[in-house]
Amino acid sequence: MQASTPAAYTLPDLAWLRKLGLLIAISVVWEGLAHWFDNDLLLPGAIQTAKAFGAGVASGELWGYISVSLGVLVQGFSLGVAGAFLLTWLAVSGKVGRELIDTLASMFNPLPAIALLPLALLWFGLGKGSLLMVLVHSVIWPLTLNATAGFRSVPDTLRMAGRNYGLGGLRMVLQILIPAALPSILSGLKIGWAFAWRTLIAAELVFGSTSGQGGLGWYIFQSRNELFTDKVFAGLAAVILIGLAVEHIVFQTLERLTIRRWGMQR
Repeated sequence: MQASTPAAYTLPDLAWLRKLGLLIAISVVWEGLAHWFDNDLLLPGAIQTAKAFGAGVASGELWGYISVSLGVLVQGFSLGVAGAFLLTWLAVSGKVGRELIDTLASMFNPLPAIALLPLALLWFGLGKGSLLMVLVHSVIWPLTLNATAGFRSVPDTLRMAGRNYGLGGLRMVLQILIPAALPSILSGLKIGWAFAWRTLIAAELVFGSTSGQGGLGWYIFQSRNELFTDKVFAGLAAVILIGLAVEHIVFQTLERLTIRRWGMQR
């Protein structure tokens, strides 16, 4: 009787350990460059930046700026998502709507959101409205294009299968079209979030505080004016960490619970 072959041993996924090692390597190189330049005003070291970051978090100063930026970001991103789904509905509703959205997207998608800031300041002044305008522009077009492409790529066989099961109208959209187009929709959300986050920081760098309350971009700008370069790097580190947190906690969780679980993505 032939002995059974033991199951192959699968190594655990050590992606987090590799990423941690990469961050440590970058920090070591950064610290070495800082010692080589030997000029804290030009390039503070990783340790000095970490101390400035920790001091800002411990004192609550950094949290205040972060909360202002995230509050504006959530509002602008939500408005952009709502507008994008409205435009997507127009694009998939018929030939006229598709041509209209294709034309508008070709006109406005290449236009950088920050280029609209002078108009936003003229129309809405130094307030939250200006930031919301540029944020909506940065979100609405990439999400509309991705969601529209996702709905257009749904195979006819899935549509016919839905009709065979008696689905139609809203039920067809919710149970067939949206799940099938979800990879493209999530991709558009990720692109829109990234565009909105960097647009917000850039806008805050341009005109600073909003209604007397400064965001993270204003913190970076103010620290640069006061020659606190370590705080500038601490603010940039906060921007990067928030981006990584949203990517891993929000979007990767959504992908794991939906499209990866359904076998639509490896």
